[in-house]
Amino acid sequence: MTSSGKRRYSKYIRPINIAFDVLVLTLLFPYFFWELGINQFYFGVYQLATWFIIAYIFGFYEIYRFTSLTDIIVKIVRQGIVFLLVVIAFFPFSKQAIFSGQAIAKYLIAAFIIIILFKFVLFYYLKRYRVVTGSNYRKAVIIGYTPDALRLKELFEQKGEYGYRFLGFFSDRKHNDEVKGKIAEVEAFAIDNNIDEIYCSLNEITNYQIKRLVEFADINDKVVKFIPDTKEIFTKNLRVDYYEFFPVLSLRKTPLHEPVAKVAKRLFDIAFSLFVIVFVLTWLTPILALIIKLESPGPVFFKQGRPGINEKEFFCYKFRSMKLNKTTEESVIKNDPRVTRIGRFMRKTSIDEMPQFLNVLIGEMSVVGPRPHLWSQNNLYSKRIKKYLIRLYVKPGITGLAQVKGYRGEISTDEDMINRIKYDVFYIENWSLLLDLKIIVQTVVNIFQGEEKAY
Repeated sequence: MTSSGKRRYSKYIRPINIAFDVLVLTLLFPYFFWELGINQFYFGVYQLATWFIIAYIFGFYEIYRFTSLTDIIVKIVRQGIVFLLVVIAFFPFSKQAIFSGQAIAKYLIAAFIIIILFKFVLFYYLKRYRVVTGSNYRKAVIIGYTPDALRLKELFEQKGEYGYRFLGFFSDRKHNDEVKGKIAEVEAFAIDNNIDEIYCSLNEITNYQIKRLVEFADINDKVVKFIPDTKEIFTKNLRVDYYEFFPVLSLRKTPLHEPVAKVAKRLFDIAFSLFVIVFVLTWLTPILALIIKLESPGPVFFKQGRPGINEKEFFCYKFRSMKLNKTTEESVIKNDPRVTRIGRFMRKTSIDEMPQFLNVLIGEMSVVGPRPHLWSQNNLYSKRIKKYLIRLYVKPGITGLAQVKGYRGEISTDEDMINRIKYDVFYIENWSLLLDLKIIVQTVVNIFQGEEKAY
């Protein structure tokens, strides 16, 4: 339950949709293809992989509260046609498989009837649910008091199924009962009233105000959208959404907000962490456990609470590299007397971080991402450095772009942390699996070359 008393279930809709589609495709194809002699495991992996690639290209799961029925139908038709072609393309490469157009047709018709029915029932039920209960609505304000801004306000009020609650205008030019205040006052109003989305008429906002508003939205997890006119903005890549026939410019989300990207990164994390746990940790852990115990009394593993995704605490695991002490919230410095001899070696080679692959496997961390800071660092720098909180929009990583660029270890000045945040934000906004692989390779190279700040 949110602070305003609204139940927020939007974040679950897309995962439910994806999980349902995977279930349908996985359960149906053995029933229709069991006599065709295909390798069911290979075909199952092939069809799911191609399904999500096609879905990513055509935005099959990019359905929002303002998406029209026509757009949904177009997405389904595109997905169906291309998926049909890739299913057919599997058979020439499978020597034992018997091609059957009838079986393929029955399979795809059955699958898409079920998927379409579920999608439309879910889509319309949720719209109806919003209208009847008033739940899961989004609070919105508009900067500017222009004819287009007034049209958008009318659309919010007339289309209750969209689920918007309009709370007022902000303008430096107009003064009436609908205008809540000056543009400079919108930030405080957005925080005090839990505003979700801020719409800006480009006729009434300067480039400086746009830049400041985008920074405010990044830090406070608000959505900024623009009512287009002849003015140009180059803050970020933009996309055009249509509310009925009303165009709205939206700031593009980062790649890691896309459902297919999330699935791809999670599958990579599971596969990579399982490989390390099975082929490295199974023999390395007993050896290090013996050495750690022989050198100093205490547990083999060190467990510490760290801020994770959305600032939710999780327990980060390491091989213990220090003597038992009561100053674990203090970062390590060069020649730190708390660090043991085996601890220096482990920290120099980053072996002490290896147990975090267990955190990756259970979904608390990722192989690559912003490193999880101490709570003391998080509380201090979140108030002092712009865009610090953006790094908490994704899972923390065992390694990251900032680390391979040399920004690790002791933080002696604000500049050290600022440089880390710059690289963390760059990683989040430009993520790809190829970038993850490059960071992993560079991490291994750095381990063998040695790093000055690894202590």
